[in-house]
Amino acid sequence: MRSVQLARRFAPADWGGTETVILETSRRLIARGCPTEILCTTATDSCPHDEIAGVPVTRVPYFYPYLGLSEEARRRLDKKGGSPFSFQMLARLATEPGLDLIHCHVGNRLGGIGRFVARRRGIPYVVSIHGGLFDVPPAEAASWTAPARGSLEWGKALGLLVGSRKLLDDAAAILCVGHRESELAAERLPGKRVLHLPNGVDAERFAGGDGAAFRRAHGLEPDALVLLSVARIDAQKNQRLLVRALPELLAAEPRVRLVLIGNPTDEAYYAALQRDVAERDLGRFVRVVPGLPARSPELLDAYHAADVFVLASVHEPFGIVVLEAWAAGLPVVASRVGGVPHFVADGVDGLLFRSDDAADLCEKVRAMLASSERRRSLAEAGARKARGEYSWDRITDRLLEVYREAIGEAGGRT
Repeated sequence: MRSVQLARRFAPADWGGTETVILETSRRLIARGCPTEILCTTATDSCPHDEIAGVPVTRVPYFYPYLGLSEEARRRLDKKGGSPFSFQMLARLATEPGLDLIHCHVGNRLGGIGRFVARRRGIPYVVSIHGGLFDVPPAEAASWTAPARGSLEWGKALGLLVGSRKLLDDAAAILCVGHRESELAAERLPGKRVLHLPNGVDAERFAGGDGAAFRRAHGLEPDALVLLSVARIDAQKNQRLLVRALPELLAAEPRVRLVLIGNPTDEAYYAALQRDVAERDLGRFVRVVPGLPARSPELLDAYHAADVFVLASVHEPFGIVVLEAWAAGLPVVASRVGGVPHFVADGVDGLLFRSDDAADLCEKVRAMLASSERRRSLAEAGARKARGEYSWDRITDRLLEVYREAIGEAGGRT
């Protein structure tokens, strides 16, 4: 069984949950004797051929079908939300030998390319919804196309050519990482095979790390109480709420330190975050690490340097970093949005707060910091859940079942 994992980009310097899902399942597909490769554009990484953790990656040229699109706008679309087109991707898929299935981890025009080639080759394709489609706040959806405002789009013809709007209609299966997303997709797409396939975690990998080394490297005192947030620096991830809440937390516990790790995908938001820190004179209490390379050992060290993990997102289809924090033995405080409350049991293996409420956030963090026993019990419950329900082996086995059913049904139809 040979497949291709179709993605918008796959750049170690611009890493997120989607890239982790694709890489970890691809590694295990290959280990199970099912060859696969990642095919994506050269967005934010121009290396045409690569291999990451044993998985081959091919990157092809692309373009955005807009007239008058500035280089800055293109860069912002590369970082977040862009819908490019690539004739080279279409050609590569069309000529890939022995291909049995295409897995589209992207929608819009590139997903349409996967659909177009699959239908003409008589093979099935499946679609994964990672960043949300039906369960997305309007402001977040608007931010995806904001960089292209003021330019003239001419790409609708390309979408019609490959049938982008029919991507979900013709898919053999639609996989949603978020539980709420899967519920909405099933409602909107009656008769389609919609499945909830959550993210996973390599619990063994995250179980180890040198927290003391991370603290030394970033000037964190041995007795500091470290709050860690790992997420791309973007309005969706809501790091500014953590900075706004920090003075109140410090008033109750002066040893609190905030560590923010993530690649900036919204430069204006990143600048506003830095202003927040400066204007509140919080520089000595906040450490911002603007991104770590994919699979960096320093990220593991960061998890083991922390006392509490905090995810403040205003929109979160799943929240793979919660699993990573659990696997590293951390208690979790997270916003009650998207898919998070469907796998984090409030008061059992984490504490949830309202994403727009700094006071609620402070209350939950203070409750964590006040009791080492509570931190321990919540962390242990989360670790058990991460190891038992969310292993990548378990997720990959379920994915293989989807592939086999799709290929079997396509053969029957043929």
